[in-house]
Amino acid sequence: MKHDKFRHSPTEPILLEPGMTTDELLRRMERVSFQGRQIARAVRVWQTALEEDAFVMMGLAGAMTAAGMKTIVRQLIELRYIDCLVSTGANLFHDIYESLGTPHYMGSPDEDDEELFEEGLDRVYDTYADEREFEKIDEWIGKWANSELEKRPYTTREFLYELGLEVERKTGGKTPGILTEAARHKLPIYCPAIADSSIGIGLASAAENFVFDLIEDVRETGRLVIDKKTMVLYCGGGTPKNFIQQTEVTAKHLGADPKGHQYAVQLITDAPHWGGLSGCTFDEAVSWGKIDPAGEKVTVFCDATIALPMVASALLTRMKGESRR
Repeated sequence: MKHDKFRHSPTEPILLEPGMTTDELLRRMERVSFQGRQIARAVRVWQTALEEDAFVMMGLAGAMTAAGMKTIVRQLIELRYIDCLVSTGANLFHDIYESLGTPHYMGSPDEDDEELFEEGLDRVYDTYADEREFEKIDEWIGKWANSELEKRPYTTREFLYELGLEVERKTGGKTPGILTEAARHKLPIYCPAIADSSIGIGLASAAENFVFDLIEDVRETGRLVIDKKTMVLYCGGGTPKNFIQQTEVTAKHLGADPKGHQYAVQLITDAPHWGGLSGCTFDEAVSWGKIDPAGEKVTVFCDATIALPMVASALLTRMKGESRR
């Protein structure tokens, strides 16, 4: 028939079975439709990138640590399923907060926020954090930086490495987190909007004349992608997403001839038609030279607290829990 080229791949309804693993479920979801197929494809693309020894850059937006995603990210670092992390300051501060022994608490979005304020609790949708502990950590970070660090400009990578080592010393390694795991494995973490966080507040309040060299962050991340196959993985959008996207453009200005990131997965809830970076498509990024036109691109429109555990769990199974070199 004239249109036989469109009829070669039928969908297959999912058959559920007792004891089915996340990996088994997602393999079957590759034959369904909508976001179910997309989340299944995301695992496949990530697995392929690892098998091709791609350099994987992860963008972590929002407050995913407060939402319970910390240990997943820590495992991805430990197993080297990512090679570089670009995060909001909030994720890293909340990571320190938990590593130093204070939990986040399950709450409600319908609680009386005036009462929470009186109780010294900060609300992140349905989760609470202790503001008094925040203030103690703000002060500790500022005093530590003021007394222990050299009086020179730091890239955020250098600063966060030293901070991870200090948290490790302070806790004795008993409560590992994102920063401590990255420091242990010397995996680079960048935080281009570090001032927009409690880390920035702590430095502003107690560290005298502390300076970040954010432009060197840009140069470093540009160098990281030169002459490599690369994959980008975004949990949400925001500054981390654009900071990673622009590495290919930076590499070009550093004299390389990049083709754009070859593998790209994003787990987002933002729609592209509002014109914001968080929701922009990978096809749009092709026009900027940030994504390879021939690359494998998957967008999953889903809350990252749902999609990341599923995708990472299936990937862990497929990789047999083995770490990359």
